[in-house]
Amino acid sequence: MTARIYVPGDAAAVALGADRVAKAFEEAFRARGLDVQITRNGSRGMHWLEPMVEVVTSAGRIAYGPVKARDVPGLLDAGFLDGKGHELRLGDPEEIPFFKRQQRFTFARCGLIDPISLDEYRANGGYKGLERAIALGGPATVEEVFESGLRGRGGAGFPTGIKWRTVGQTPPQQKYIVCNADEGDSGTFADRMIMEGDPFTLIEGMTIAGIGVGATKGYVYCRSEYPHAIKAMNAAIKVARKAGYLGQRVAGSDYDFDMEVREGAGAYVCGEETSLLESIEGKRGLVRAKPPLPAHKGLFGRPTVINNVVSLCSVPFILANGAKTYADVGFGRSRGTMPIQLAGNVKHGGLFEIAFGITLGELLEDVAGGTFTGKPIRAVQVGGPLGAYLPRHQFDTPFDYEAFTKIDALIGHGGVVIFDEDVDMARMARFAMEFCAVESCGKCTPCRIGSTRGVETLDKVIAGQDRERNLQVVEDLCHTMKLGSLCALGGFTPYPVMSAITHFPEDFGRGHLSVAAE
Repeated sequence: MTARIYVPGDAAAVALGADRVAKAFEEAFRARGLDVQITRNGSRGMHWLEPMVEVVTSAGRIAYGPVKARDVPGLLDAGFLDGKGHELRLGDPEEIPFFKRQQRFTFARCGLIDPISLDEYRANGGYKGLERAIALGGPATVEEVFESGLRGRGGAGFPTGIKWRTVGQTPPQQKYIVCNADEGDSGTFADRMIMEGDPFTLIEGMTIAGIGVGATKGYVYCRSEYPHAIKAMNAAIKVARKAGYLGQRVAGSDYDFDMEVREGAGAYVCGEETSLLESIEGKRGLVRAKPPLPAHKGLFGRPTVINNVVSLCSVPFILANGAKTYADVGFGRSRGTMPIQLAGNVKHGGLFEIAFGITLGELLEDVAGGTFTGKPIRAVQVGGPLGAYLPRHQFDTPFDYEAFTKIDALIGHGGVVIFDEDVDMARMARFAMEFCAVESCGKCTPCRIGSTRGVETLDKVIAGQDRERNLQVVEDLCHTMKLGSLCALGGFTPYPVMSAITHFPEDFGRGHLSVAAE
């Protein structure tokens, strides 16, 4: 029997040398006359252990990591292929505390299987959701998603079932499913990870959506900075189409659905759904005014479902296991699980999928292990570059959409970026304004001009020029941007700016009074 090892092909692992490790194993096996199959799997999401190599033994899979190319001869000499002892031996990867504590619904197969093997996907529960959707039919499939309580995982948290209902209730015509894979938030990588590690689950989720609302065509809009994800998606689409899971009469049913990947040029604003549609249509990525909503008049003027990657990848689990199984997990109105991405100055960074309700403090101290530097955590930004900066006294906040709204914060795409006590929050506020100025599509004045004036005014604050007056100008700019911008880029930039000023006034030359209190 041929021995088998797994070396991740995930972009994060590759950045840490996984390709060199795979090549070193290949050369060592050839030199020693060993017959070993090397599978390039996705990442398990424990980035401080990458590249994490796994070997299949009689006792199950045994992990070693982080492995460097130079470690390969020593590993083989120590009995690596039999899972024997070595200083890099981690044991059963699913018993590692960071992994064991998770509730993996959406990412259950990520890191477990060969991403492009349809047989392995099906052997691990793949396409059971599609089978049930075909048996239920379109309207009942939509209601199953509605009953699950699934909300958009791209940031807005809008109920997915309502969006699908709206498109499904439009008259029969050409309809589209669009997957927003333009993952541009700092500290986020869930979309990339699952597209590289389990691409068939996105294909299945989009196919179920097509059956649900009567759409026959899908597009995955992925940024050009994700070449590994684009390659994996294109390869999986080709395999699925050849096997009859895409195209006419999907899986032998009466439903037709096909899809393709469209590559974006990397504009952050194209993560906004209407800008994304403009880009797919071959136009400049400018925000559209709403109404009409994309559900009524979206891609090429037709009814369109737009969901992000994790939203669509959650759907196969819901259909396969039932809406109740999903809805029974979570907190308040936030049902199911959330793949939280831990990044920044962090000891144990990576992807942690857990039911809603875990507190920030548990995530930061217990799961992430605090900062990489060992210094106290001073602030954490949740929800990407447009998310609020949260201080320590808010770390008891549960990870829940409504709980975050109460403290004027956002969950967003689930990115959590950690900062230690050395962070300068005035410069972080300036960065938020600069980011908006650089990434603005320029269509609306509050975003285009407000962010540029914001950078200039915060520069004066940092330089100590008439601080109180200039901070009042910043507050006024934020108020205008929040209420007057066409989309969330300008509308959400005030979150990081005002939270920094409110919670860390000393970095702006103020006492410990909040802007609101003054």
